[in-house]
Amino acid sequence: MLRDRMPFHFIRLRKFWYAISILLIVPGIISLFSQGLNLGIDFRGGSLLDLKFNQTIEVDQVRAVMAEFELADASIQRSGETDFLVRTRELSEEENANVIAALDQRLGGVTVQRSERVGPVIGQELIRNAFLALGVAAVLMVVYIAWRFEFKQGITAIIAVLHDTLLVTGIFSIFQIEVDSSFVAAILTIIGYSINDTIVIFDRIRENMLNKKKGELLEDVINTSLWQTLARSINTGMSVIFVLVALLLFGGTTIHNMVLALLIGVIAGAYSSVCNASPIWYDMKKTELHGKFGTARA
Repeated sequence: MLRDRMPFHFIRLRKFWYAISILLIVPGIISLFSQGLNLGIDFRGGSLLDLKFNQTIEVDQVRAVMAEFELADASIQRSGETDFLVRTRELSEEENANVIAALDQRLGGVTVQRSERVGPVIGQELIRNAFLALGVAAVLMVVYIAWRFEFKQGITAIIAVLHDTLLVTGIFSIFQIEVDSSFVAAILTIIGYSINDTIVIFDRIRENMLNKKKGELLEDVINTSLWQTLARSINTGMSVIFVLVALLLFGGTTIHNMVLALLIGVIAGAYSSVCNASPIWYDMKKTELHGKFGTARA
């Protein structure tokens, strides 16, 4: 019997899972309010130069040239032996040409692989669209889960997704990792992954509820369902994590932050689907049942 092989009871330990989530999320929320996110040029506007030099160059050499144009505070990242990503305030076409010419002359030749400029108006539009996309996704998920299962499960699924989103954004805020438009794509991907895992668990709970034995407690049905789907959740999660770790190590600077967000989110999503969504739903159902029992007694 599966029940005989369960090393612990997920639902009876739910307060422990809640405590872990709170300990992970609260520092990030404090950081979000105190220092916010390190918004990239996609959101606050600016210029991006993807440069390839003809010889090996150090970051300090690039920064010294940038300082001549009052751009010493530019973000300069090495993305290869001779490749650099330079992010600055928004530059005019003339300023951009002068910077590139100076780098070319002082540092032995440079090839511009990419040059982008994003105005602050476009950045504000991206922020609005990002929040709109997250809001629409949340509403559609609640509607679908309420139709497929029940409304309370839709609410708990959104709470679990909110847990994952806050954890990722909190970590990015604490360490001031740059956030760009790819971060929004990563968050939406995390939401989809987390919801998929949660729905699989809810579906197994529904099947077990239909075959529920007389006198069997709801917490035991949920616990059995979680153990039955745990191997599937771990196997799916690990297969995704292996790919993301490989991309994080060898994918280059351009996608580094996006892959990091996905990696944190996938781990958080696997945890919240098992340890948060179903236990929260159990607490909501228990409150509902107690309310009905109290009304009946009255």
